[in-house]
Amino acid sequence: MRLRHIENSHDLMEKHPLVVVKPEIYDKNIQREFLKSQPLHVEFGSGYGGYLFKLSRLNRDINYLAFEWNSKVIIRGLKSMETEEINNFRFVHGDARRTDQYLEENSVDRIYLNFSDPWPKSRHTKRRLTSNKFLRDYASILKDGGELHFKTDNDDLFEYSVEEFQLCGWKLKMVTRDLHNSEYAGTNIMTEYEEKFSKEGKTINKLIAIKII
Repeated sequence: MRLRHIENSHDLMEKHPLVVVKPEIYDKNIQREFLKSQPLHVEFGSGYGGYLFKLSRLNRDINYLAFEWNSKVIIRGLKSMETEEINNFRFVHGDARRTDQYLEENSVDRIYLNFSDPWPKSRHTKRRLTSNKFLRDYASILKDGGELHFKTDNDDLFEYSVEEFQLCGWKLKMVTRDLHNSEYAGTNIMTEYEEKFSKEGKTINKLIAIKII
């Protein structure tokens, strides 16, 4: 879906207390943005941020960073959050390809990748957020034993990703190709895309990988 133009979206983000517009100024320690230092969970390509927002309401003892490069998407996501008092959630206007410039090594407890662009053409393999280059970057910022949670409705991307995690030395803690009909369904929290795809009858794939590198 194409979003309508939002005039002065960058200015709106700069003035909003829930958006980190220039993450580089924190010298890789964005935890300073929060009132207190707590375990840190991040999502790359967060879209409207609804998934991490839900988690932040359920887990006040965890800090959440939702990375999204599209300013219009961030502004639209903020509309449902403006009346909330939020101390442990922030949008970050930043690119997933620059994780090493935003976050310290061994500083993140969990990473979420939800319904990332599958980049189906072979010449675009390196752009997939589960390609080996990205997995090395994630391993750098994750603490030892930290987890990466990955969901997608794209079966080809999922099979590719399972193989990439194994080749890069991650331990697969959980793998399911039909999340909503699995033993893990009861504790699952759906993203916006997940709700949409489920209504269309698509099955949802999920894996949890542990950093043991």
